[in-house]
Amino acid sequence: MTLSFDLFWSFRSPYSYLATSRLVEMEKKYDLSIVVRPVYPIAVRSGEFFSQVNPLWIGYLMRDTYRLSQMLGLPYRWPRPDPVVVDPSTRAATPNQPYIHRLARLGCAAVEEGRGLAFLDEVSRVIWSGEVDNWHEGDHLKNAAARAGCDLAKLDAKITSDPDKYEAVIQANQQAHKDAGHWGVPTMVFQDEPFFGQDRLDVLLWRLKLNGLKPRR
Repeated sequence: MTLSFDLFWSFRSPYSYLATSRLVEMEKKYDLSIVVRPVYPIAVRSGEFFSQVNPLWIGYLMRDTYRLSQMLGLPYRWPRPDPVVVDPSTRAATPNQPYIHRLARLGCAAVEEGRGLAFLDEVSRVIWSGEVDNWHEGDHLKNAAARAGCDLAKLDAKITSDPDKYEAVIQANQQAHKDAGHWGVPTMVFQDEPFFGQDRLDVLLWRLKLNGLKPRR
């Protein structure tokens, strides 16, 4: 029997990016289906978060993500531009967000086409690898979508023609994320049990194997 779990994931989360290639390999290796559920970053979902977090958190985040990328052998640099436009004085998202709503909705549209995880993998590499500046311009996203088996123009047309539909999907994902018992990303939820963070993938895999997870044949 194919097992499945929900993946709550954000395009602005470095930890989401750093987990994704391992999730792709997990789904390839095992009889497993990962249900991709894009959510908005916490800077968008909760403007109070960054005003309340310990000031040391930002420095630690940068140090931790860089060393993790080195350990995993993944290219990494904070995106240029940041997927979320923030107020530098508060670190909260500004009212005008030219990137993140489109990205999250595109992710949901890719899920509809059965290419959700591949889309997250390819697009997050363009955004987070540091191999390009201005990831939002030119053909960077178009080519990433094509590598994931998607037509970016088609996805854009879907989210533009019915933005409320995709916004409702994101809001439902965020409520399910909260109901599962966590707020951070990436969070994987298997049988109502949340596993938060890229450093819980081994624990998740252990739990899946206890429930009969088998390698693909």
